[in-house]
Amino acid sequence: MSRSIAITQIGLCTPLGQTPESVLAHLLAGNTDFMVPRDELMFNATTRVGAVKDTDLLAIPERLAQYNCRNNRLLFTAAIQLKQNIEQAKRRFGHDRIGIVIGTSTSGISKGEAALDYHQQNGHFPSSFHYAQQELGSTSDFLRQLFELTGPCYTVSTACSSSTKVFASAQRLLNADLCDVVIVGGVDSLCQLTLNGFNSLESVSKGLCNPFSQNRDGINIGEGAALFLLQKANTLDSQPEVMLAGIGESSDAHHISAPHPQGLGAIAAMKAALNDADINASQVSYVNLHGTATPKNDAMESVAMHQVFAGEITNTISNTSTQNTIPLCSSTKPLTGHCLGAAGAIEAAFCYLLLSSFNQAQLLPPHVWDKQQDPNDPILPLVESAPLNGTVQSKPLNYIMSNSFAFGGSNASIIFAKAGNQDV
Repeated sequence: MSRSIAITQIGLCTPLGQTPESVLAHLLAGNTDFMVPRDELMFNATTRVGAVKDTDLLAIPERLAQYNCRNNRLLFTAAIQLKQNIEQAKRRFGHDRIGIVIGTSTSGISKGEAALDYHQQNGHFPSSFHYAQQELGSTSDFLRQLFELTGPCYTVSTACSSSTKVFASAQRLLNADLCDVVIVGGVDSLCQLTLNGFNSLESVSKGLCNPFSQNRDGINIGEGAALFLLQKANTLDSQPEVMLAGIGESSDAHHISAPHPQGLGAIAAMKAALNDADINASQVSYVNLHGTATPKNDAMESVAMHQVFAGEITNTISNTSTQNTIPLCSSTKPLTGHCLGAAGAIEAAFCYLLLSSFNQAQLLPPHVWDKQQDPNDPILPLVESAPLNGTVQSKPLNYIMSNSFAFGGSNASIIFAKAGNQDV
């Protein structure tokens, strides 16, 4: 169980901003302004992506120049926000008692793409290019070098569930007493490889993604980074705000890219997270849906949500038991795009902010879509924006779940809790 594990600090570098205040404000406003058109990522086509402004990224220190790529600049911008806490942890626990587990799927591929283009033009690679920049392990190794740590250090790469699964890895490291603190999170950067790969699957939206709508036509891709410090609560000097309550993993291996149509893997992951948190489904206040806006994902997730929270599938939420048993939910991907290997961490950060003192009004992020329900899918109670003043729904927030369902049926579901709801 994860009940004793606290989140003590977060670092952010997202399309919605780099501070808790800015990210939460844009999240609760349902702000899609950061989904911008780009014409250089997909061959002969313009697509909308969730992009971090170049001017918001910090420069990699000169001593770590071999790690200098956009992916690690995103990561560095988030990581530097943890520096003071990490230095304190090093003094208290030692360099070898701090672990690092990072999720990614692209790593520095965009740097490799630029280097290959340079090679085609000039016959050799630029001097600034190092092949290791695009290796998956580059992200975690960069942080190890940055903070001069010697504890366990590795990368998890399971496509879209990568940076949700890192929390399970950290849980195991802490519970096995291999670490006193673990830095976890995820990072991914925009690149041609992923955009054109998804386009070859006919999975890229022609406009802004439209999750759970009958008119949905695919995803938008995004980029960003989010990092967390995890520590056993009984070693803290002060009361934490947010706890890692539980996490569940599953692998249905139904298909290399399509989810199991009955959501068997998703159901197993959500139920495992509830079991790990030792709570009933009725105690979950809100669910951050995977909600990619692809036809198959949204259909599967709708079925899975009904099975886990209502024990049945129905096409209405009015005047039935499902109205009160399925928690309010929304997909935040129309605001940031699908950040792939970083999606789980960025959406985990959203959950953290919703439970923290930054969200004293206990508001929920609205579900941005055209409100055209797919008649073939079970209806979910999606968070709505008020039509007059733009405010969003609120409710007492105690436990929040976030779903990540990846290629190959590599699924993960995570639950966070307000510290006051747990025995710490």
